[in-house]
Amino acid sequence: MAAQRLVSVIVPCRNERNHILAFCDAVAQQKLPEGVELEVWIADGMSDDGTRELLTERAAVDTRLHVVDNPGRIVSTGLNSCLRHARGDVIVRMDVHTVYAPDYVAECIAALDRTGADNVGGPWKAEGVNPMQRAVAAAFQSRLVSGGARSRQLDYEGEADTVYLGCWPRSTFARFGEFDEQLVRNQDDEHNLRISLGGGRIWQSARIRSTYRPRSSLQQVFRQYMQYGYWKPFVMRKHGQAAALRQLVPGAFVATVLFCFVFAILGSAYAARLGISLAIIYALFVSLAAVRATPELSLAPRVAAVVAAYHLGYGWGTLRGWLDVLLRGRPSPRFGVLTR
Repeated sequence: MAAQRLVSVIVPCRNERNHILAFCDAVAQQKLPEGVELEVWIADGMSDDGTRELLTERAAVDTRLHVVDNPGRIVSTGLNSCLRHARGDVIVRMDVHTVYAPDYVAECIAALDRTGADNVGGPWKAEGVNPMQRAVAAAFQSRLVSGGARSRQLDYEGEADTVYLGCWPRSTFARFGEFDEQLVRNQDDEHNLRISLGGGRIWQSARIRSTYRPRSSLQQVFRQYMQYGYWKPFVMRKHGQAAALRQLVPGAFVATVLFCFVFAILGSAYAARLGISLAIIYALFVSLAAVRATPELSLAPRVAAVVAAYHLGYGWGTLRGWLDVLLRGRPSPRFGVLTR
């Protein structure tokens, strides 16, 4: 029987030699509904670690797999490159560092058919392998980091403002456009915001199951969230969007700490006492939250350090972003390169 429906999987990647073949295997093992055919488009961001060669070899034996260039080397340009080649009437985004349930694609299709939404996806669940990754995952799922975002609520089913990765009918991109190639980070949030502002619907389904493998070092976590924080003001400026409280608090905290530090150096005893008091209160707060966030007490010190890296990275990035929005009117080239 000829396929009744073609689904296009789109994937940006760069320098993923250690993970790309496992990802290709996971996609090949997806259990699809009857009459559904899959094609996979991977946009390679000019990898120089052997990733491209591995993909070329795999594509030679799996005709569903196609590789295209992504000279922009960032996620948004990679996604758009895939979109321009994809032929399916359903588009499913996947990520190399995520583990997928065998029915992931099938549940994405079912959610689209069930809800008629313009974008569907599952919750953003993090799970680590080594101790540092487990600490990062525990902090990631904590309300102290997520701020109560629905995308981190693993059992939530319903309307949402954003979802992890995403699955769209092709008509969504005709109606709301492609991903903003000026954004190194936050391109999914900005696209979902465009959908919502344009009268579209986004749906999160707990049946769409995947597990994200988080960063494995404090430095990587700090840099990742610094980029998230940096690009958020550019998204808000583009749409005239007011920031949510959970997005303002990290920047306000970092600004207050910097204020106290500078004035303490200038001789203000009040600023010094305020800074020390804030540091002590924050350390106690984060320590208690870390104990609550993980059943492995031995991980609590690492979880506390990760939470601080999340907050300080996002806060510092937000301040830098607003400075460039207000003073430069454009992003700094320093933040124009995607780092994992």
